[in-house]
Amino acid sequence: MTSSNSTAKRLKEILRVIFSLSLIVIGITHFLRAEQFARIVPPVFPTYASVYISGVFEILGGIGLLIPSVSVAAAWGLIALFIAVFPANIYMAVHNIKLDGVPQNQLLYWGRLPLQAVLIAWAWWYTKYPKPLQAKTVTGGTENI
Repeated sequence: MTSSNSTAKRLKEILRVIFSLSLIVIGITHFLRAEQFARIVPPVFPTYASVYISGVFEILGGIGLLIPSVSVAAAWGLIALFIAVFPANIYMAVHNIKLDGVPQNQLLYWGRLPLQAVLIAWAWWYTKYPKPLQAKTVTGGTENI
């Protein structure tokens, strides 16, 4: 493995941890501040059930990304989740809904919408089965670990 491949792989893994921890924290926040998230749930959906279910799946997705045997499934699940919660982001922008800690600026709300595509792309990056790390053996060859 070349130095640039090694650096890219290391960066991808660092970003995996950052992404995972962020999802876990945001998922937990769905339970600690459910009323905040409930404000942006479109009325056609069950309000608090939607908040709690999406929080559970954010936590599970974040944890799953860190576990190699389920990381690909977790990444696909997160893509589905990001698509599923997109109506809440649209509802927030269309109705200019204020959330505590977020500046009330409709331009900002509309600007958040493309962020969902970034999150989907970030999760998609982890939909490929990770290649095992290779270690040099005493004889100078390599073996998968």
